[in-house]
Amino acid sequence: MSWQEAEVRELKVGRYMLVDDAPCKLVEITMSKPGKHGEAKARIVAIGVFDGQKRSVVFPVKHKVKVPIIEKKNAQVLSLANKEVQLMDSETFETFVVQVDQEEVARIKPGTEVSYWEAMGVRKIMFQN
Repeated sequence: MSWQEAEVRELKVGRYMLVDDAPCKLVEITMSKPGKHGEAKARIVAIGVFDGQKRSVVFPVKHKVKVPIIEKKNAQVLSLANKEVQLMDSETFETFVVQVDQEEVARIKPGTEVSYWEAMGVRKIMFQN
């Protein structure tokens, strides 16, 4: 299990949660007041960490949601072919392949070290802007 539970009212902008089983960064949270016969609701806007897709959900504030455990690691670039980058983890020495966009290919050089994030079985190279 690479996630934990949290109540919606505990979430903050800049943190992460799972929306449609995809890790997303929270960019906006708006809370409504409780109604006469109901409880307060939260409207959450989030952007996917790995796909960049904008998602929006509404939950009661006492609802439990899944918060992904995102591991931030370093790896050495072993090779680069088309849009596939072969990496070796700096701690475990595990080798694996990650897909990158065409624009990112120019930023990657074999022999250099890069940071990558791993969550929910997906890995992505993260670049500093």
